[in-house]
Amino acid sequence: TAYLVFTALREKRLALDQRPPVSQAAWKAIGSRMFVDPGKPATVDELLHGMIIQSGNDASIVLAEAVAGSEAAFAQQMNREAQRMGLKTTQFRNATGLPDPQHYSTARDLATLATRLIADFPQRYGIYSQKEYSYNKIRQPNRNRLLFIDPSVDGVKTGHTDAAGYCLIASAIREQ
Repeated sequence: TAYLVFTALREKRLALDQRPPVSQAAWKAIGSRMFVDPGKPATVDELLHGMIIQSGNDASIVLAEAVAGSEAAFAQQMNREAQRMGLKTTQFRNATGLPDPQHYSTARDLATLATRLIADFPQRYGIYSQKEYSYNKIRQPNRNRLLFIDPSVDGVKTGHTDAAGYCLIASAIREQ
């Protein structure tokens, strides 16, 4: 989701200060949330921080809808981008990573995606190392605990589903 949003920003199809509307689907998102308010939409910049740092599924849906019009159309864009990157064992069904029988990936494909994210958008990558974010007077820590215990770690992302359990893609800068 971040990769496509970063692409939309680079192509000027989206702006950091833009305030996309909050749909009912985003407002009612399950799982981790940043607690977007339909009456006071967040900026794209705030949504990116909420999605990346707070693992906000609501933010992911708002951003997907802002880029593609709907989460389903966004998932199709994700799949086209995955094919372009050579992610052969990945199929997206939503912008959040929430369970779906046809939504899957492998550690190798996710490592490739993370590598491309870091290489293609170094100016945006710093968000992934932020240890906490406050939105709407709600402060939440980054769920990547390695950021708190290893100073060489600079990101990337955590996840959790009942089927997969706790997952982590991490990045670190270390001397050779």
